[in-house]
Amino acid sequence: MSMDKSIGSASVRLSKKMTRIVNLYLRSYHLTTEQWVVLRVLHEIDGITQKELSHRTDKDQATLTKILDLVEKRKAVIRVANPADRRSFLIKITEQGRALVEELTPYIEEIFIRMVAGIKPEKLEAYQEVLGLLESNIEQLLEQTDLERRNKSDRNI
Repeated sequence: MSMDKSIGSASVRLSKKMTRIVNLYLRSYHLTTEQWVVLRVLHEIDGITQKELSHRTDKDQATLTKILDLVEKRKAVIRVANPADRRSFLIKITEQGRALVEELTPYIEEIFIRMVAGIKPEKLEAYQEVLGLLESNIEQLLEQTDLERRNKSDRNI
């Protein structure tokens, strides 16, 4: 079996299933996993720029803007002027957003505990190590591809 099928397709299927189960729980809170990730990050690191939030959530700027618009309507976040850069905003979680994250965190954690039920701790540790290595390799490939694209663009000028 090819690596594409054994690793790529399997990872995509797993990610979709994980998203689907978390979305099922979040539905009653009128949240999506995309919105949840943003709120969780802001709960941990409040008052960051949209660019930094985009990086930390691995979401492109356009997608993140839509997510922020939705959670801002729910009064879970606010955008405040960035004193260091008048062209940007800092994204801050509100007390309402903080309370929502604190309420949901134990339930989301329980979902993940149930997902890993029956898997030995050492296997989970190895899985997390492999995930980290895969992510690091992908980051290197992305940087290399970006550099190659810039070099090609510079040669065409």
